[in-house]
Amino acid sequence: MVSQIHESAVQKHDNQNSRPRPPQMPDCGDMVGVSASMRAIYGLMRRVADHDCLAERDITRNSQPPPVLITGESGTGKELVAHGIHSLGNRANRPFVVVPCGAIPESLIEAELFGHEKGAFTNANNQREGYFEKAGNGTLFLDEIGELSLTMQPKLLRALQQREFSRLGSTHLIPLRARVLFATHRNLEQMVTAGQFRQDLFYRINVMRIHLPSLRDHEEDIAPLVEHFIRRYSKQYRKAVEAIDAAALKALESYDWPGNVRQLENVMQRAVIMAEGASIRLTHLPKAVQDFSGPECVEDELSGSFEGLIRDYRVKLANEAIQECNGNKTLAAQRLSISRAYLHRLVRTPAAVQQVCA
Repeated sequence: MVSQIHESAVQKHDNQNSRPRPPQMPDCGDMVGVSASMRAIYGLMRRVADHDCLAERDITRNSQPPPVLITGESGTGKELVAHGIHSLGNRANRPFVVVPCGAIPESLIEAELFGHEKGAFTNANNQREGYFEKAGNGTLFLDEIGELSLTMQPKLLRALQQREFSRLGSTHLIPLRARVLFATHRNLEQMVTAGQFRQDLFYRINVMRIHLPSLRDHEEDIAPLVEHFIRRYSKQYRKAVEAIDAAALKALESYDWPGNVRQLENVMQRAVIMAEGASIRLTHLPKAVQDFSGPECVEDELSGSFEGLIRDYRVKLANEAIQECNGNKTLAAQRLSISRAYLHRLVRTPAAVQQVCA
């Protein structure tokens, strides 16, 4: 009897170990995602963080960590990546200073970055530290570096090359001790070709690059992101929302997300507010997202409606583009200026099948 119980326990343990387990969320700051593309990004983040050799006394060019350029569409989480690199490195307990390059007027950007002395220009009534000084031995994150004017670009390049700068109105040189990270949603290579971005500055900042994919290209991460936002906003609004039903999740996974993770977060924040019980339903989502749910959920509701006509027209355009490109879906997606993944989702819908059969 004892041996039978033991064998049963061993067999149960083996069966549990043999079951496929859901992938664990990597510990990489506030990043959420378990897809292969996101795991590759986590690996790059750890690698560039490990190469950060903080020099407390001897500031030399050779002792500085490599520049990192973070690229991707708006809303993909570039600042989260920058903060994750900062948190994973040995500067985690030092300042993390964000500079929104596109939000600072051109007339003020130099003073904002490098600081100024009293009387350096009109209304400069006091001495003021710039972002470079405020970052100290921490991390300086220059967001939307592609928005920096051609006038300011050589001044930034010199500060990065020499690892020193001076406040406006002063000749005293201040060592640049901070690690500097960069981000942009723009294509800097095209900007260099067009003469809108200095080639030498591009080479200086483009040593290590981390590119964030658009959300529509890793839709397997939508479900964990949805769970994450439900927990966050349920706690924030003190609501007992704990789950999302299958139809609503399917709509979220099928939507194209032009605003990426930021847009998904806004949708989930609204859904938690709208939810009346413990679960988010399809009707709690915006109409634009509901349009991408399966026909078994909303076919009757959309039939003949404005949203349904838009859905059918999208499917029609997708099928026509594929036919004109002789079945080449990559070329069809490029012609329509949409991702190949979105094109696949369009032609997978029953509406698309009906049009093809017709």
